[in-house]
Amino acid sequence: MTPTRLTGDRPALKKVRCAIYTRVSTDQGLDQEFNSLDAQREASEAYIKSQAHEGWSCLKQVYDDGGYSGGSLERPALQRLLEDLKSKILDVIIVYKVDRLTRLLTDFAKLVELFDAHNVSFVSVTQSFNTTSSMGRLTLNVLLSFAQFEREVTGERIRDKVAASKKKGIWMGGIVPHGYNLANRKLLVNSEEAQKVRQIFDLYLHLKSLPKLAARLADLGMVSRQRFYGDGRSIGGQPFRTGALSHLLSNRIYIGEIQHHETHYPGEHEAIVDRSIFDAVQAELASRLNRKSTVTHKSGALLQGMLFDSKGNRMVPVHASKSGIRYRYYQSWVLNHGQKEKAGLVSRVPAHEIEREVVKALQTGSATANAGANRSSLSDVIERVDVLEGQLYITLKPTTSSSEESQAAKPNTKLMIPWSKQLRRRKRELIGPTQDGPARRPMRAEVRSRLLTGIAQGRIWFEQLITNKNFTINDIAKRHGRSSRSVRSTLTLALLAPDIVDAAVNGRLPRGITVTQMTDLVPDWTEQRRALSLD
Repeated sequence: MTPTRLTGDRPALKKVRCAIYTRVSTDQGLDQEFNSLDAQREASEAYIKSQAHEGWSCLKQVYDDGGYSGGSLERPALQRLLEDLKSKILDVIIVYKVDRLTRLLTDFAKLVELFDAHNVSFVSVTQSFNTTSSMGRLTLNVLLSFAQFEREVTGERIRDKVAASKKKGIWMGGIVPHGYNLANRKLLVNSEEAQKVRQIFDLYLHLKSLPKLAARLADLGMVSRQRFYGDGRSIGGQPFRTGALSHLLSNRIYIGEIQHHETHYPGEHEAIVDRSIFDAVQAELASRLNRKSTVTHKSGALLQGMLFDSKGNRMVPVHASKSGIRYRYYQSWVLNHGQKEKAGLVSRVPAHEIEREVVKALQTGSATANAGANRSSLSDVIERVDVLEGQLYITLKPTTSSSEESQAAKPNTKLMIPWSKQLRRRKRELIGPTQDGPARRPMRAEVRSRLLTGIAQGRIWFEQLITNKNFTINDIAKRHGRSSRSVRSTLTLALLAPDIVDAAVNGRLPRGITVTQMTDLVPDWTEQRRALSLD
């Protein structure tokens, strides 16, 4: 006998998957056993249990944003929630209060539109409304308007407090400057670091160049302060870069002032740099900046801002002068900061040569035939140019024409042209005692003299280091008044291949090889010959 279903049987409930989102604006108290995020989650879970008769169940995924402001949607847990929403693994989003989701009315409108597009409901535990009705939307918009108003008033109050505190010279937080320690929310002079800061200011006035200053500080072994995070990560402890030095040299903290926007006030802390030295440094920095802007404007670099190496590094215009002639180049900006390992396969190219090839490639197409040899016309056509090994990859800007004829005549938005940097020098060979054919010029006498002096000095120092284990490179540097880097470079000359040394002594090294090229070579003799392009 087949059993019959009673009319009173209830149909199976549809399962409603609920995701709980929690947020707090600061990370204070998050290390407590039961914090604000836990309280929001507990109240949300209780609400879901009260709706169990409707088939509601809580997802195991946790979406907690601790220490993130509601004024932005760039929050990791919220972004994961939105990705899961698009993947259709949830049906309802639960929050403790509406402002936990966002405090901006415009952002909330975007979120509601996204929720509707994916048939996802939104519920606030402490505020009863329904987003599917017009009255519910009105109520929600009113609540969000007050939340946004509260956020803006709070921001104004904080800005006013910061301005008033800085006017009194009070340190209002941030990264503690090099040369100071923080105690009881006040800046105290760190005597050891303060001496280094004063040395940096003095060296800049002497060298008048940020790259040269960075190199000198690296030779002295001076590094930035190392800072540790609570999770064990650390930053700093690295050689100073030009950007960090520029910020340090222009920081008015060091003359005992607190700066607020364009205004500065006498601070509560002690100054560690004399004002006359600080003013001289600012004048030199300003003059350097003005000269750099003028040179960049008049440099004639047609592809400035459009050229990139194979690793995506921007290539900036540089120049070198020899015998009164100015030679222009483009090189990866990372080379300016001593990060050669981060540069692309082709990191430096002749400016005139590559500009000529790009203009020629553009003028071959009918739609780009009017691309003139000036930066303005090129920037109207070119999006970017990538310098790859053996070719140039030109990306053109899309056209805005809508007619069919124009679309048919529109050129390709990508151009690939073969290109390789021309070799400026022929392969070098050691000059033999007898030669057939045209005579080759030997190394210049003054260069050969410096090289032989360096080889002799390097061998003497190398012998001293071997025979006396307590004798160090720093001892040699102090005794001879040289930097440790200079001593290391000279020591490498003691490890040159015997045939290279013999050729230098007998004047058989070809012209074009410099002493700088021969320093810092690897000890392997075969690699030395390859690096110097010697057969």
